[in-house]
Amino acid sequence: MIEAINPTTGKRIAAYDEMPAAEVSRAVARAHEAFLSWRGTSFAHRAGLMRRAGAILRANARDYGRLMAEEMGKPIKDGAAEANKSALGCDYYAEHAEQFLAPEIVPTEARKSLIAFQPLGVILAVMPWNFPFWQVFRAAAPGLMAGNAMVLKHASNVPGCALAIEKVFSEAGFPAGLFRTLLIGSKAVDAVIEHPLVRGVTLTGSTAAGRAVAAKAGAMLKKTVLELGGSDAYVILDDADVTLAAAVSTKGRIVNSGQSCIAAKRFIVTDKLRRPFEDEFVKRMSAVKMGDPLDEANEVGPQARHDLRDELHRQVQDSIAKGAQCLLGGAIPNNAGAFYPPTVLTGVRPGMPAYDEELFGPVAAIIPVKDEEAAIAAANDSAFGLGGAIITRDLARAEKLAIERIESGTVFINDAVRSDPRLPFGGVKD
Repeated sequence: MIEAINPTTGKRIAAYDEMPAAEVSRAVARAHEAFLSWRGTSFAHRAGLMRRAGAILRANARDYGRLMAEEMGKPIKDGAAEANKSALGCDYYAEHAEQFLAPEIVPTEARKSLIAFQPLGVILAVMPWNFPFWQVFRAAAPGLMAGNAMVLKHASNVPGCALAIEKVFSEAGFPAGLFRTLLIGSKAVDAVIEHPLVRGVTLTGSTAAGRAVAAKAGAMLKKTVLELGGSDAYVILDDADVTLAAAVSTKGRIVNSGQSCIAAKRFIVTDKLRRPFEDEFVKRMSAVKMGDPLDEANEVGPQARHDLRDELHRQVQDSIAKGAQCLLGGAIPNNAGAFYPPTVLTGVRPGMPAYDEELFGPVAAIIPVKDEEAAIAAANDSAFGLGGAIITRDLARAEKLAIERIESGTVFINDAVRSDPRLPFGGVKD
């Protein structure tokens, strides 16, 4: 059984029977049949349909925002923005796919040598609940524009979003079966990867999930693209504008109620600025409004599930027990719903969950250091290397540190990290 539970109320929204293995196999076979025709279509034809998908997303952005709020607790204005960003992704790949995949002439001693790009076939997308529209479209838009088909195994707590996305592609006029949602649990993923007509797998999720999918795909010799966890470090140097640093840090920490791989999580500040930064940061975090995600005024909704909220609280309490100081929050509210308040810990050091683990919720870990060298060492002292930021007035120095010293796939300067279809997205380490 696949269930959608509203994390604000705890009430069940909908329930679906899990697709039996035979139906899953038929869906993959039908996707492959659709692919055999789709791969021969022109980029112009594909682009027309993809732009229609973008238009549908924009026209219904508010409704999709409500759906996200109800299934996983995203503030409705953020959900509507996510639908619009998904539309931007559709438009971007509609415009650029042909250019990106144009044959490349390579000079050799032969009369003519070229590299041509061909679609693989049916791609399995295993997607997370935290950005239930964007994560799917940023895989599906380029994948379909390249001539592939796709089957989606979405997170089990957002089945309504999964079915709504399938409907977007159907209403846009894509061939029947080319994009199909599979209502299955995680235990059924291995069998889909093993299906002979599935040619590649993309996953966004935890490091543990990534390892499991990569191992199975490797055993089956199938292509993979993985985007896993993150514990983004924001390095605040001696010359930073404290007001700006606190504003950027707050923005980066509360995005999606703190449930983002590229949310700001570790705040590394030199002793010189520690006290003024803590004061300003706590002031801004305490002003963040938490509540019903359907209320436009609220910036933080509930965590997506109660078990996730409880695990976050355990990490906070364990860190405090090991010596971290709680400057704000740190207690589960008495009201209904999977809420966790904006929380600020300081004095965080190695051996504490707030230092060593990913905090997937609105909890900030301040790590004091003596100087810039120690700040860089602390930023890199993590199993993760997805995103990060540097706050400083010296832009040239920051650019040099970002390129040469910070171990991260993406580094922003004086702003919070975010993804953009125009830029590469990925990381290093785990």
